[in-house]
Amino acid sequence: MTQSEIPALPLADLNARGFSISRRGLAVGAAALILPNRLYAQTAPASASPADSAIVVDRARIDPIPIAIPVFAGGDSVAQRMGNDIAGVITNNLARSGLFRTIDPAAFIGQDTNDVPNFANWKGIGAQALVTGKVDSQGGNKLRVEFRLWDVLPGQQIQGTAYSADSTNWRRIAHIISDVIYERLLGEKGYFDTRVCYIAGSGPRDRRVKRLAIMDQDGENNRFLTDGTWIAKTPRFHPSQDKVAFMSYANNRPRVYMYDLDTQRQSVLGDFSGMTLSPRFAPDGNSVVMAQTTPGGNADIYTVDLASRRSHQLTNSGSIDVSPCYSPDGTQIVFNSDRGGDQQLYVMGADGSNPRRISFGNGRYGTPVWSPRGDLIAYTRLFESTFAIGVMRPDGSGERILSESFYVEGPTFAPNGRVIMFWRETPARDNRGTGFSARLVSIDITGFNERQIPTPTDASEPAWGPLLA
Repeated sequence: MTQSEIPALPLADLNARGFSISRRGLAVGAAALILPNRLYAQTAPASASPADSAIVVDRARIDPIPIAIPVFAGGDSVAQRMGNDIAGVITNNLARSGLFRTIDPAAFIGQDTNDVPNFANWKGIGAQALVTGKVDSQGGNKLRVEFRLWDVLPGQQIQGTAYSADSTNWRRIAHIISDVIYERLLGEKGYFDTRVCYIAGSGPRDRRVKRLAIMDQDGENNRFLTDGTWIAKTPRFHPSQDKVAFMSYANNRPRVYMYDLDTQRQSVLGDFSGMTLSPRFAPDGNSVVMAQTTPGGNADIYTVDLASRRSHQLTNSGSIDVSPCYSPDGTQIVFNSDRGGDQQLYVMGADGSNPRRISFGNGRYGTPVWSPRGDLIAYTRLFESTFAIGVMRPDGSGERILSESFYVEGPTFAPNGRVIMFWRETPARDNRGTGFSARLVSIDITGFNERQIPTPTDASEPAWGPLLA
C-alpha cells in the first residue's frame, strides 16, 4: 500500500440521541500507522506504558506539539459551516490542553483539495501533525464526518476515522475526534468528550440562589437541572450511568439526593436522622459513600447500597469525619477528619479498617479526591488565611501546591487524571457583595496551564464526569 492508495474508511454509526453517541463505534482506518522514531520525543503509540506516556506528555508541556487543523471541507453550504465549526472546536480543545500549539490558519500555504496533503506546505510552516477532514450532509438531518491525522515529517497517516450521526451532535463528534488526536499523539486518554456538573450561583450575596447545573467540559451546552427553590451542593457523577448524587436543602432538610439526567427526577438517598452530605459513588457504581451528622455535632461516614438502600456505618470516632472518596480500585477511602485535633486527611480500608493520617504539612486539609490513575490525592489546604489546591501521593509523600489564592476549594480530576478543576472566589468589597465572584478553574497536575472555565453565572463545586460511553 502506498500513500496515494488510502483505503476507504469504515463508518462508525453513532446513535443520535442527546449524549448517547457510543465510543465503541469508533472505527480506525486500515492505513493507521505507528509514528516513526523521529517524532517519538513528543508522541507514542497507543500501547505505550504509563511511564512512557508520562515522559511524552511532560515533553509536550515544555515544547507543545505544533499541529495544523484546517477547516473541514463540506459538500454544501450547511456542511461547510459545520466543517468550520468542528475544526474550531478541535482547535480550541487541543490549544486549551497546553500540550499542543495550534498553528494560525493565516500561516497556511493554500488549502489541500486532494485526499493526500501536500506535506511540503505543512513542513514549511513548522507543523509536525496535521488534521484534515470533510463533512457530508446525508439527508434527514444526518451527517457524515471524516477525519485523518497525519505525521507531517514522514508524510504518513496515523489515524483515519469516519462518524455518522444526527447533525445536532456535531460538537460531540468534535470532542471525540479531539480525544483520538490527544491519545494518538500523547499516548494517554483524552478528556474532551466529558461533562462537568457544578453549582450555579446567582443573586445577592445574602440571598444566593444555588442551582445544580451541567455543561460540556469546555463550558458549552450549559443547562440548569434544578430551579433554585432549594440550595444544591456537592454534585458527584455516577461512574457509568446518567445520574448525579448531590446534597439538597429541600424542605429545609439537608440530605443527599439522586438526580436522574434522563428522567430529570430526584429521589432522596435514605431516611437518616441527621443531615447527610458529601456523597461519592463507589467505582462500581453500586453504592454511595457519604457523611451523616450526629446529635452531638459530629459526623460519621456511611455507605448506602443503591439496590437495597441499606446503610452501613464505617467510622465512629466521636469526631467530624466527612468528604469521603474511594480509590479507583475501590479498596480504600480517603476522607478528612478532626479526630487528631485539627482537620487533616486520612485513608482507611473500604470497610472502615486501619484509618491512618496522611497529611502532615502546615495548615488544615479537606475535600480530598482520588485521581482516576490512583497515583495522587488532590485536596484543599488552608494555611495562614490562604487557601491552596494541592496534590500528594496516597501515603502522604510528594506534596505539591498547584494554586494559591484568597479562596480556592473543591478539586476534581478529569477522567484521565491529567487535569484538575476547582473553583476560585474573589473577596467582596462591601457587605452587599460588590466585587465578589466565584469561577471554575482548570490546571494541569504539574501546576501549569491554569485557565478559567466559562459559565453563564457564578460557579462552584465542580464534578468532572467520566468519558461518555
